[in-house]
Amino acid sequence: MAQAPSGVGTDPSLVLDSQVHQALASPVRSRIMTLLRAVDDGLDVAGLVDELDLHANTVRTHLGLLEDAGLVVSAPQPRERPGRPRHVYRPTEHGAHVGQAAGYQFLSRMLVGHVAMASGDPGSASEQTGSDWGRWLVDDPAPGTVVEPRVGIDQVVQLLDRFGFEPELDDTDPGRPRLLLRRCPFLDLARDHPEVVCALHLGLMRGALDVLDVDVVVEDLQPFVEPSLCVSNLHLPGPQPARRGGQP
Repeated sequence: MAQAPSGVGTDPSLVLDSQVHQALASPVRSRIMTLLRAVDDGLDVAGLVDELDLHANTVRTHLGLLEDAGLVVSAPQPRERPGRPRHVYRPTEHGAHVGQAAGYQFLSRMLVGHVAMASGDPGSASEQTGSDWGRWLVDDPAPGTVVEPRVGIDQVVQLLDRFGFEPELDDTDPGRPRLLLRRCPFLDLARDHPEVVCALHLGLMRGALDVLDVDVVVEDLQPFVEPSLCVSNLHLPGPQPARRGGQP
């Protein structure tokens, strides 16, 4: 196998992604996966030969690559007559669901890895990119409109929810609320390259609030405070409403 690209190292998940991407890049192997997903009892080589109109050895070669990628599994079936057992192929749990998304995941890994290695300051570059997208993903307020801080925060929460972060607003301290992100839709990438992925998400929030022109500061984004929790600390510099009971 050729040497891994710079910055990849021996990350087993990336090697697996590469194998899956290579396995599914073939139209024949993609067709095999479609056929196997369509039946509950699996198919043997003879059944696939009939469907694909290919030589049995060619089908076996494709099946071997799919097995190596962890997409299919084979099991011998009992025979009533003497002879070699018939092997039936079925998708693995991973193979039953993986598809075009595997290609996009592999592409995103390559691009994130490139940004991490090629940029002199990947954090700043990624945050700026996130900010540009954050500014585009929220609607500009009408001219002369003053957006209240809480309304702006609500729009950021909606934006994050739209992309699968499962955000929750903790406003126990009204002047310093926190955004609790209970799911990262790019978890594997964020673990491998937080300097890129988490900076993108930080920029996304800052860009959205910037275009809304609200008096809210996104101070940071703390990744993996818990295994499934990231926290962003906000700051509202202006005067805050009194707490219940008249407490300031």
